Amino acid sequence: MPDFKEIKRRPIYVYLMVLTFAQAAAFMGWNALYTNFAVEVARLTGQENGVVQSVRELPGLLSVGVVALLLVMSESTLCSLSVLVCALGVMITGHFPTMWGQVLWTLTLSFGFHYFESVNQSLSLQYFSVREAPLVISRLRATTAAGGLMMGLLIVLLAGRLSYQALFTLAGSAALAAGIWSFFHKPDNSGLPPQRRGVVIRSRYRLFYVLTALSGARRQIFNVFAIFLLVERFHFDLFQMSLLFLLNNLVNWILNPYIGLAINRVGERRLLTVKYFLVIVLCLAYTVCDSAALAACFYVVDQISFCFTVSIRTYFQKVADPGDIAPSMAMGVTVNHIVAVTVPFFGGILWMYNWRIPFFMGAGFAVLSLIMTRFIDTGAGLAAAREG
Repeated sequence: MPDFKEIKRRPIYVYLMVLTFAQAAAFMGWNALYTNFAVEVARLTGQENGVVQSVRELPGLLSVGVVALLLVMSESTLCSLSVLVCALGVMITGHFPTMWGQVLWTLTLSFGFHYFESVNQSLSLQYFSVREAPLVISRLRATTAAGGLMMGLLIVLLAGRLSYQALFTLAGSAALAAGIWSFFHKPDNSGLPPQRRGVVIRSRYRLFYVLTALSGARRQIFNVFAIFLLVERFHFDLFQMSLLFLLNNLVNWILNPYIGLAINRVGERRLLTVKYFLVIVLCLAYTVCDSAALAACFYVVDQISFCFTVSIRTYFQKVADPGDIAPSMAMGVTVNHIVAVTVPFFGGILWMYNWRIPFFMGAGFAVLSLIMTRFIDTGAGLAAAREG
């Protein structure tokens, strides 16, 4: 078992933790504020909300652009710059209460968010071994929850006392400060395997691509329509939504560190099997739910299921060539969003006919994911060789 005390002393660990915390706080602020802001202030319809959410996923579709940017700057520089762009997008969002204003600034913050995710994933897989990476990535996800927890608490305390504009500005300020700090605390990249330049697509990574694409489609059902269900159908206000986000992040903060241990103990296939069975049940449960309290409980359990998604990334590390990690993580984010860009748009249209249809779609995505999970084989011999 890796010595986690030694891992925590590495500069790259501190670097990733600081940026992850700040980025999560900024995005949590936007996520907690956006739906209520869209409904109460911008007066967006379900279809307009679907348009904004689809546009939000376009930078994820264009994450392959990370490969081009890495030709002119280091991964750590791009990581820091991405956090700054996200911060500025969040800070300005509240000042434009129209659909096109939301489209513009959501697009800006989303470029920062998705490019940071791509580079963050790459660095965490390059700097840590196959036994260390599950522990580190699960701690990073716990740190994401901690950042969201702190920002959610601030919004709960300040909702109704500050304007939406002030709350959006507050949410982005943490990422702005961390991004500036990170330019002066870049990790040492000597000794890392050189990363291939350009786009990398290999047939032996096809299972990773498929699971990643399905994960992106399924994630949109949760991020867009489960939240919209709570606000539009069950009339959750900003304070109630903030409390719910707070609870989600508290649960994830506590639970996530154990996910890495579970990956090392039972493997990715078993964890993902449990996840997708749970997701199928939840998506179908949303369609028959007529209780606000029960819908909120489903939302929390739904959020917990995302903890297991890290298994897709650690599976890739075990089967990948070390030199493919940076371009493949960028490609992975792009693949994730090929389906995710279209789901909110068409889901928003289908919502207008029957709000249950997007949740049936989510159950379908989960069934396909469950089938594909049966093909996971990390290869004990390969993993042992990489570890050595």
